[in-house]
Amino acid sequence: MEKTCADELPLTVNSSESKETICIFGTGDFGRSLGLKMLQCGYSVVFGSRNPQMSSLLPDGAEVLSYPEAVKSSDIIFLTIHREHYEFLTELTAVLNGKTLVDVSNNIKINQYPESNAEYLAQLVPGAHVVKAFNTISAWALQSGALDASRQVFVCGNDSKAKQRVMDIARTLGLTPLDQGSLMAAAEIENYPLQLFPMWRFPFYLSAALCAFFFFYCVIREVIYPYVNDKSDTTFRLAISIPNRVFPITALTLLALVYLPGVIAAILQLYRGTKYCRFPDWLDHWMLCRKQLGLVALGFAFLHVLYTLVIPIRYYVRWRLRNLTVTQTLLKKENTFSTTSAWLGDSYVALGILGFFLFVLLGITSLPSVSNMVNWREFRFVQSKLGYLTLILCTAHTLVYGGKKFLSPSVLRWYLPSAYILALIIPCTVLVIKFILIMPCIDKTLTRIRQGWERNSKISKSALNGKTDI
Repeated sequence: MEKTCADELPLTVNSSESKETICIFGTGDFGRSLGLKMLQCGYSVVFGSRNPQMSSLLPDGAEVLSYPEAVKSSDIIFLTIHREHYEFLTELTAVLNGKTLVDVSNNIKINQYPESNAEYLAQLVPGAHVVKAFNTISAWALQSGALDASRQVFVCGNDSKAKQRVMDIARTLGLTPLDQGSLMAAAEIENYPLQLFPMWRFPFYLSAALCAFFFFYCVIREVIYPYVNDKSDTTFRLAISIPNRVFPITALTLLALVYLPGVIAAILQLYRGTKYCRFPDWLDHWMLCRKQLGLVALGFAFLHVLYTLVIPIRYYVRWRLRNLTVTQTLLKKENTFSTTSAWLGDSYVALGILGFFLFVLLGITSLPSVSNMVNWREFRFVQSKLGYLTLILCTAHTLVYGGKKFLSPSVLRWYLPSAYILALIIPCTVLVIKFILIMPCIDKTLTRIRQGWERNSKISKSALNGKTDI
């Protein structure tokens, strides 16, 4: 890869259209990739290195000099070196005065130092204009092009002109700069590349815990119990039968957990009589993860659909059907048609199809490309109104699945109810509380609180008319 990059020729540009000279300190992977990209976009590039004679694999058309010589060639310098090598910059303090230093460094772990690398650089060279940028772009992204990687470049700095200049360079390279404010935001920007799915951890851990709990619960009921009581081997259920119980139960539970924090928040606001009070940190984090919880739930719903489609071709199912047919033939009798059972079966399937359709619709509207095309009222209608309708349909789907055996003592095994009964606890709780909250007498009070009314304060009529902060 490095040899290929070194042999590539920059795109030719007319001399009258050639852009300014850019200085890059450091000849590592990122420095070489950044230099090649800038050459292709028409910039003149000068590399600064500790050992100019030893530097190799640099793009054709770039010049390599020592640090003191290279810094004189441009008034904007990109530092593609690690923080522990910044000390040599103190020797260049005088010549760096008034120049723009672009810090692209990252750390090994989050909050590795008391201050950010960019703030530390600003302390070392107080006369320079330090800008934090390009640390979220990898060398591979610069080599492969913007279509194959993230295009966002987070930029922050205290000097607006220097920051704007760096943002213009990012745009020229085909990237999308995002202004994050002053240099105080550098620590947060430096933590971005080190985060591993920060908003997905809670949904993943929660879904894994739910899957593990319901899986072992079903194993106790459907594998261990038959073996202890009847000495029958039903371990084959571990492959499809039990997962096809665990996945829909987990999906329904996660879907209910998407709307549970909103219900808890409404109860807290009613109890406190104001909206001007912070929610607990755990509730704040929970509400921020609702989108991820919903998408994970949709994934489990998809698995349930796929597992259900293979039921007719399973050996166990085909064996039971053949045996039932042979038995009825030998005994010369048939089962009577039950209209009630037909209604329950068709209703169960219909509710599942409608619930899954709305579930997919919720997932589609969660995509940024779709949500950006609707206004806030439309988005809220889909995610809230249709979301609760989805929860109702999926809960009804599970209720009808139980049918007549829902509360029958015969389904208990070691006094343990069926797993789908446990799956109904949280969804039914959410729906009952939500039904209470939308009652006119309670909904009116909650609406007033969310418009700025406070129970224990003297609030003016003008505030109630919409002049309070929303």
